[in-house]
Amino acid sequence: MTTTRMRRRSLLGLLAAGATTPALAACGSAVTGEDLAEGGKDGGTVRVGHLSSSLFTPLYVAEAMDYFAEEGITIELVPIQSGQDGIPMLSNDQLDVMVAGFSAGMFNALSEGLEFKIVGSMGISPGDPDASPTALEVRQELIDDGTVTSVADLAGRKIAVAGGPGATGGYLLASMLEEDGLTLSDVEVVNLSTPDQEPALTNGSVDAATPSAPFSTSIEEAGVGSPLAVPAEGVTGTGVVYSETFIENELAQPFFTALTRGSQELVDEGEQTDEVYQILSDETGQDIDVLRASPMYSYLEDLAPQPEQLENMQAAWMESGEIEYEDALDVAEIVDASFAENAGG
Repeated sequence: MTTTRMRRRSLLGLLAAGATTPALAACGSAVTGEDLAEGGKDGGTVRVGHLSSSLFTPLYVAEAMDYFAEEGITIELVPIQSGQDGIPMLSNDQLDVMVAGFSAGMFNALSEGLEFKIVGSMGISPGDPDASPTALEVRQELIDDGTVTSVADLAGRKIAVAGGPGATGGYLLASMLEEDGLTLSDVEVVNLSTPDQEPALTNGSVDAATPSAPFSTSIEEAGVGSPLAVPAEGVTGTGVVYSETFIENELAQPFFTALTRGSQELVDEGEQTDEVYQILSDETGQDIDVLRASPMYSYLEDLAPQPEQLENMQAAWMESGEIEYEDALDVAEIVDASFAENAGG
């Protein structure tokens, strides 16, 4: 694939964009059907692990627009550092739900007997080179001198990924490498947080990076790098996970139904209302103008889980050695699509 300078909407003043709001709630005990919540329905508290990110906009919209309250549900947002950190909390009933990125560690935990179910999807790549939140940014010097003209030219080179090869970003990178016949084993993945990727490209310590918006746009506008590829349409590495206890809870379906109502406010991406942008700004701490100018993920109206993507993740991480077991897990046994199927009913 020959690179072109794929420009996104102009975006200035991004240095403050990485700020996040303080933790909104701490862990607590879930209540099931014993309290009467606002809205007149028997309900209770649902503890939701999350890493504050625009990837999980349906959750924040559903909460702010009182869709959970209308189901009699009070949301406790529990901050986590990553999806991997939330897995033991789900298994130990410290969380009821987690919205997070998937990882090789999640598959390893499943193979070791930890129990939880993937019940939904979250942000999905639009596949549009001009409007993708994630891009494979290549150091501008390598583009300008013709050293790198295609993804295949990155073989053996250092690529920065937040969380490393076994994280969600590692899978997104694998999906982009695959287009030119490469795998994660063909490159040197460097674990760097997203804000640290632009400085690393600038000083030449990495040859490429996989930042998400607004950091990808900042890299391009600074002349530090150019996008060479984006994840294909439909690629996703995030979703909704229920604990084995909560999946049998009377609040499990009402929670998911309210969550899909939040998603349905976002179907026409690129045409969000001021209210949605304000909700997201309040949650993530990002300036509202930054959010308006940044590419966004798309969302399914029913937030249905994506088993094919999970199959692809497992295969990519098995090939690269991030997964510790030898026989692939049956994805059908770890996915429950019934909540998405019943959300409209």
